[in-house]
Amino acid sequence: MIELVIADDQSLIRMALRNLFNGEDDVHVAAEAANGQEAWELVSRLRPDVALLDIRMPGIDGLEVLRRISRDANLATTRVVMITTFEVDDYIFDALSNGAAGFVMKDAPPEDLLRAVRLAAAGDSLLSPDVTRKVINAYAERGTGAGKPHPNLPDLTERELEILRWVATGLPNDEIGGRLFISPATVRTHVGKLLTKLAARDRAGLVAIAYRSGLDVPEV
Repeated sequence: MIELVIADDQSLIRMALRNLFNGEDDVHVAAEAANGQEAWELVSRLRPDVALLDIRMPGIDGLEVLRRISRDANLATTRVVMITTFEVDDYIFDALSNGAAGFVMKDAPPEDLLRAVRLAAAGDSLLSPDVTRKVINAYAERGTGAGKPHPNLPDLTERELEILRWVATGLPNDEIGGRLFISPATVRTHVGKLLTKLAARDRAGLVAIAYRSGLDVPEV
């Protein structure tokens, strides 16, 4: 059973999310929060498998809650999925850099929200390719998308570098494996090596590294 905490300042959104997830056999909504401070207190106390956080909330926003979760060793197993109403949001890149396991639009199909939470709980991620591409294009137009390449990139094998580029598309392991004609388990092994070599906290950290390093990311 996936223990889930939901945080959104709109009561209708919280109700819709609660009804969606409580209708599933493998997800339990452990608690709800109407603002970032409540979300942080609940996550700290309950240590859920996944926290579904609205990026923009009054007081402490979802991004600050994410930062606190990422810094807290007691919450190392809690994964965070961010939800937003904006297709291109300045906070999304920061969310990836701070360890978000994924981000989805509030108007996404229910199956996308369910999949995002399930993948996050399983240690994978769902970073919507369309939204990811728009965000990175926006940063590229401003000249702030790519920075200095990660110093450990030369240590990667050709296959690891290829996997890193595909991870940056936002696709999960099974879809990457399908594109490269390898098994999801093989992709998972390569991702594990990437996390170690690049000292990334999680998969989303790899996405941020790829874009900041200016890697050529495949079109999906």
